[in-house]
Amino acid sequence: MMDCMPPESTLSPLVGRAEEIDRLADLVGLGRAPGGAVVLGGDAGVGKSRLLAELRDRVQHGGWRVLVGHCLDFGDSALPYLPFSEAFGRLANDEPATAKNLVETSPAIGRLLPSRRLLADTADKPATDRAELFTAVHAGLSELGRIAPLLLIVEDVHWADQSTRELLTFLFTRQFDAPVAVVASYRSDDLHRRHPLRATLAEWGRLPAVTRLHLDPLGGADLRRLVQALHPEPLPEHEVQRILERADGNPFFVEELVAAAEAGDGWLPTELADLLLVRLDQLDDDGRLAVRAASVVGRRVPHDLLARGSDLSTAALDRALRAAVEANVLVAVGSDGYAFRHALLAEAVYQDLLPGERVRLHAAYAKALIAREADGTAAELARHARAAHDLVTATRASVQAGDEAMMVGGPDEATRHYELALELLAEPDVAAAVGDSPDGIDPVALAVRASAAAAAAGHVFRALALAEDQLHALPADAAPLDRARLLYALASSALLADTRHDLLALTTEAVALVPAEPPTAFQAQILSVHARANLDRARDEDAARWAGEALSIARRLGLPDVSADAATTLARIDERAGDPEASQRALVETVAAARAAGEVAAELRGLFNLGGLHYELGRVPQAVDVYREGWQRAVEVGRPWAPYGMDARAMTAVVALVNGDWPLAAASVDFSGESPPGQAEAILDAIGMEIAAARGDIDGLDALPRLQGWWPKDGLVAIFSGGAAIELLGQRGDLAAAEAMYDDIVASVGGLWQQPMFSGRIRLGALVLGHLATAASRGGVEERADLAKRGIELAERTTTVAADMECRGRRRGPEGDAWVARATAEEARLRWLSGHDPVPEEQLVEEWRRAVAAFERFGHVYETARSRARLAAVLRATGQAAEATEEISRAREAATRLGAQSLLAELRTLAGPGAPTSRTPASRRDEPLTARENEVLTLVAEGRSNREIAQQLFISAKTVSVHVSNILAKLDAAGRTEAVAVARRRGLLV
Repeated sequence: MMDCMPPESTLSPLVGRAEEIDRLADLVGLGRAPGGAVVLGGDAGVGKSRLLAELRDRVQHGGWRVLVGHCLDFGDSALPYLPFSEAFGRLANDEPATAKNLVETSPAIGRLLPSRRLLADTADKPATDRAELFTAVHAGLSELGRIAPLLLIVEDVHWADQSTRELLTFLFTRQFDAPVAVVASYRSDDLHRRHPLRATLAEWGRLPAVTRLHLDPLGGADLRRLVQALHPEPLPEHEVQRILERADGNPFFVEELVAAAEAGDGWLPTELADLLLVRLDQLDDDGRLAVRAASVVGRRVPHDLLARGSDLSTAALDRALRAAVEANVLVAVGSDGYAFRHALLAEAVYQDLLPGERVRLHAAYAKALIAREADGTAAELARHARAAHDLVTATRASVQAGDEAMMVGGPDEATRHYELALELLAEPDVAAAVGDSPDGIDPVALAVRASAAAAAAGHVFRALALAEDQLHALPADAAPLDRARLLYALASSALLADTRHDLLALTTEAVALVPAEPPTAFQAQILSVHARANLDRARDEDAARWAGEALSIARRLGLPDVSADAATTLARIDERAGDPEASQRALVETVAAARAAGEVAAELRGLFNLGGLHYELGRVPQAVDVYREGWQRAVEVGRPWAPYGMDARAMTAVVALVNGDWPLAAASVDFSGESPPGQAEAILDAIGMEIAAARGDIDGLDALPRLQGWWPKDGLVAIFSGGAAIELLGQRGDLAAAEAMYDDIVASVGGLWQQPMFSGRIRLGALVLGHLATAASRGGVEERADLAKRGIELAERTTTVAADMECRGRRRGPEGDAWVARATAEEARLRWLSGHDPVPEEQLVEEWRRAVAAFERFGHVYETARSRARLAAVLRATGQAAEATEEISRAREAATRLGAQSLLAELRTLAGPGAPTSRTPASRRDEPLTARENEVLTLVAEGRSNREIAQQLFISAKTVSVHVSNILAKLDAAGRTEAVAVARRRGLLV
């Protein structure tokens, strides 16, 4: 069949067009009586050609012939009938036999095939000749349709000449007596008000045989899928979001922007910019001037502001804007403004401005905003003033813009504005000009605000850097209070991040710098942070004293935020002192008070700590509810990445995973369509790895290299992603890598937290021990001995961590108890399987019963089921088959509900419910060995005893004896040695 579209290898993926392609295929009659006429419209780059290529593939697969012709942009000298000349000319070149048959059966077609020029020459002939041509084309298509169903595609009809439009009208109004379908496409955004195709489209729309379709931009989810298809390596979410925002639903724009992102160029690609700027060629000088002036404002521009920058008279501006709107460059927005039809067009026009032109326009807009000749925000004034090199105005406007952003819950934007102001203040001339004015800017106060805004936006490390930078720049003779304010900002951020800062030293110095009398709001704030620093060092008595002082001052001065913060610290101290109920009551009261006072930060901290209290007590469902409330509250107030709000989201995922609600866990870490800060993205991806590991999805390891870059900054990222990697590497059988991963986590987190005995090591150690034990069930004698040696050393280190926690008075809680029990049970299993100082069978079973009970008490659905599976294995190996079957059944039910594929695979190695437990009768000679008998025979050949085989295969020694008897009978062997020799002769053993 004829094919004149791009080969499949050059086509972009077809994403999000299932409904449209099905509709189009139905309209041309694919799968039923072929025929029909369709006019397909849509903006340039929206995917019309890609959709038609898919239609071509479908109909060709159904045995159709496809002819394709293109209209080309030749301006006023377009070649008449060009798409038909192309289509029939290619038919003659590609299918000469078909062309010859047409010549023999239809002389008119014979006139058309030899030269495309014949078609063009006919355009200037009298109407009778044109009618003859139209009839000939119609007859030729009918003749082709009688040979095989025919689809004629005419693309880019917006460039068609009048003759081509008239010929298409003729084909649309004449019924074919053969299966022939016609599809014509055009760019809707090229149809300005006086475009000749407009009237023709209206005529076609009234024809009963014609269906008009419009291809809309792709939705966000489909665009995201396209980005992923074009760039299989994951892009940072903020970069994906930027691409989606700029692309406006246009797949072609997405392709170009993804390519630019891969090249690391933030500018609009030159080829795409040139393509977009072609649209300006249809405008006169005034129209282009108006559009260039509009681009300096952005995608949307108020009429009043545009009038101040364009230098056009009122009448000229009105004419220019009307022309731009009719050309589909601008669209009217509301009652007083305009917007670029495509966001990228605004970028392309702005990028094309000359430097002097750009400065002049920005200066005009800044002047208009200062004089209030047009409405605008402080952020807009800051942007225009800076681009116009008016740095003093830009500095003041940036500070005001930051304040306005914080007032409406925009800490990200506030951070950018404050940072810009700090950057400008670093210029001596700017600092002098601002400092000499009555409304001077205090750089210390500005740095503190910038640090607080960055922390509220979730950029904790940025907040630290801002405070540190200003602290280092502080003169030696600076006022003590200035240093104290910066120390407070630094300590406040350090509390939220894993840093190597000596937090207690920072707050101690700050307290000493603040006068004790009279009591002030800042004094209450620094005392509250000092209390938290003491709590972080487990100095609970000092923490209680400082928190009490902060609370007293806060109540006296009416500071609800400090009151809530200090009360939360005191509640945590109650919890550590062994009074969780008092802690819970205090936290509930604190959250309510903070909410009533509108103190969001204190409310989020209280909710996070309340969720943590429930979790540490093993109240997993309640913990999920409270963490989720904190997350949703942060979203509700417009601070989704704020401290404790983002943490609550992460813990929602963690606790939902524990609770067996894996859909909620997955939804919590899915930030598609959002733009999280880097640290938030890393922690959510790390928890996503935990979910992948539980499901047995080895592809989860793909995220590890990127996340390891965060290990020196965030210990939780290391623990979550590293723990998941241990699981997945173990599932893959790469024990050496799993053990190395454990060592890397310990070194990284221990160094970061300056505490090598952190509690997470217990769980990590238990995971590694589990994989060592599983490997011992399959290894040879020497390998088992080595595994036992490594495992026992690891178990000793794990025990040391648990003992250190007890010495420091740290309660483990239900979760810690469960993992200690698991580590103990895994060590026992390893010793038993390896034969290295094995524990008695009764003790082995009891250790696993304790592990099951501990995880059940804690409420960890998956780990309870996994512990049941391993308990079942040791029960079967010790001859307690009936109880083992019950444990397997319960574990399988949970694993199936969760979709835990790795656990289901582990359960498949065990005998399922209903498996025979009595002695199996001996089989007759020469009967093939079963899979289990082959396993037993292989171990017999290694010299294993029945007991060792039973331990390795997790079956009873009695069952091994039955299998050995069956093997001897089938091989007609008198003993084990002879059976091995016979098996080798027969090729049953290598």
